[in-house]
Amino acid sequence: MPKIKTHKATAKRFKYSGSGKLMRTKIGKSHLRRKKSKRVKRMFDEMHVVEDRAAKKRIRKLAPYLDKK
Repeated sequence: MPKIKTHKATAKRFKYSGSGKLMRTKIGKSHLRRKKSKRVKRMFDEMHVVEDRAAKKRIRKLAPYLDKK
């Protein structure tokens, strides 16, 4: 059985927390930040839990070797 290739963009955007929850980053944090408020810019640094079961399944297929703890 050949190895499955990891979708690198997915691997960079998602990670598993210590308790095993799949976490995601927010979009829109790379540029055009000058016009955003401090509160919004702070919120970009947080990781958020992926709730959707269909999204979890898709992410598992795209990044099968993502570290699960």
